[in-house]
Amino acid sequence: MTDTQKIALITGASRGLGAALALELSKTHHVVAVARTTGALEELDDKVKAQGGSATLAPMDITNKDAMAHLCRSIHNRWGGVDVWAHTAIYGPALMPTPGLDDKGWTQALNTNVEATRYLIQFVNALMTDDSTALFFADDHAGEKFFAGYGATKAAQMALIRSWAAENARLGPRVIVAEPKPLATAMRTRFFPGEDRSTLAPVADEAHRILSEAGLL
Repeated sequence: MTDTQKIALITGASRGLGAALALELSKTHHVVAVARTTGALEELDDKVKAQGGSATLAPMDITNKDAMAHLCRSIHNRWGGVDVWAHTAIYGPALMPTPGLDDKGWTQALNTNVEATRYLIQFVNALMTDDSTALFFADDHAGEKFFAGYGATKAAQMALIRSWAAENARLGPRVIVAEPKPLATAMRTRFFPGEDRSTLAPVADEAHRILSEAGLL
């Protein structure tokens, strides 16, 4: 990468939409790819290099607040900031009746979908300028049967993000909430195991569409 190349931070970059966004953005940005799965990040890195891009791999859990703070300080020290932040990391607990939602699934969903989003907004905001863009993804299942854990925490995440977007409407950084089409991802397969996947949108196509509509390509 060059010293003037733009920086894209992708949290949740190892698979699905996050990996597709990282691959697309790597054509014009140096990508900082964050995810828990080292092997999947290395596969992404191979694909990025194959198309002439570059990436920095950060194999870490976004629910580790200290690790995320250290990463953001490192980004500041190395590059000064980020031009794009795409946040796709999400946790979906197993679907079940609301009274059966256990502490483990609920806590993981709350920590990943809400608490990590809260402090990542604080950390990454400090790395952004008025011209930077933060990109998030709607997936509304609030109030649907068996979706209590995911639906409630995803709705809380969206409330945080939409407040930040409203606060930044005049000055920036831009905060965009995109609405992907139903995607052929591993999490959706867990939610809807009998679904005909041939009807779902390819993640690469949706990544390109979303980034194009956001003016990032």
